[in-house]
Amino acid sequence: MIKYKNVDIYQQDYHVLKNVNLEVRSGEFIYLLGKVGSGKSSLLKSFYCDVLIENGQAVVFENDLHSIKLNEIPFLRRKIGIVFQDFQLLTDRSVYSNLEFVLKATGWEDKSTIQEQIENVLSQVGMSSAIHKMPHQLSGGEQQRIVIARALLNSPQIILADEPTGHLDPETGTELVDLLYNISKSGTTVLMATHNLNWLLTFPGRILRFDDNEIREVNVSDNIDSVKVKVIADNNSIVEETVVVDDDE
Repeated sequence: MIKYKNVDIYQQDYHVLKNVNLEVRSGEFIYLLGKVGSGKSSLLKSFYCDVLIENGQAVVFENDLHSIKLNEIPFLRRKIGIVFQDFQLLTDRSVYSNLEFVLKATGWEDKSTIQEQIENVLSQVGMSSAIHKMPHQLSGGEQQRIVIARALLNSPQIILADEPTGHLDPETGTELVDLLYNISKSGTTVLMATHNLNWLLTFPGRILRFDDNEIREVNVSDNIDSVKVKVIADNNSIVEETVVVDDDE
């Protein structure tokens, strides 16, 4: 699906990532870990040609990113669903109209087919009852579920989630990651940038570490350790909980 070999990625004149070697396969769940500004977003944007590849070999869905034509990029992007941290829903229209807008913009025309697809993706994310609601009537977690539904509209082969839980409370964030994890189990590859290391134990996947302008693949045991701490549960009893800690953070 994605194959990068000796790729360098720049943002204007800044060398964000160097010598990137990466292969992504179908159905994988991949974490992107690193500090702010380490290149996670730049890598994700490079997959859909929002950040250009300077050199090296870069292939996404058999498209050579060096030679891809401008009129071919929209077809590449239809195979990729994007989940933004800040939702980016159109606030002046309903959930249905938000999703309808995306489908019409990507070539869907038949009204009954559009309605069927919207109902389908809302059902997948557990938000069928919100179809006629306005974004301001939804909680942050509900809005993010709508964003995931939007990402699923064109049945993408890959979902890119850039800090999708950054504005959510821990419980809601865990529910969203669980949803993305289950989507990956159905065969859709998910790449998720995150700072929350505790999900590495609950939702196992590949881990890409971004540091010093480079990417390296690590195991959960490589500088990422788990410790048991005592916490107070909802019933006021003291229980032990496993928490992931990262020596680099």
